[in-house]
Amino acid sequence: MKETDLNQTLHLVMGGRVKDPRTMEFQDPESIHVVGVFSDYDNAVEAWRGNAQRTVDDAEMKYVIVPLHKLLTPGA
Repeated sequence: MKETDLNQTLHLVMGGRVKDPRTMEFQDPESIHVVGVFSDYDNAVEAWRGNAQRTVDDAEMKYVIVPLHKLLTPGA
């Protein structure tokens, strides 16, 4: 099988309640809200911003953007 380059970027937007607002340790990983996977950063930011602003008054709710393409191709 021929090895190919992965040029596609993928961004996962997810969030949930954290144990401490200063950390990224989620209280209940099984209940993490997966907003979606986006092929470009701008759309991921838009989705992240909408969810983060909706929960801005709750310090224990945190939404993040995870660059999946960097996890899929660690040497890139």
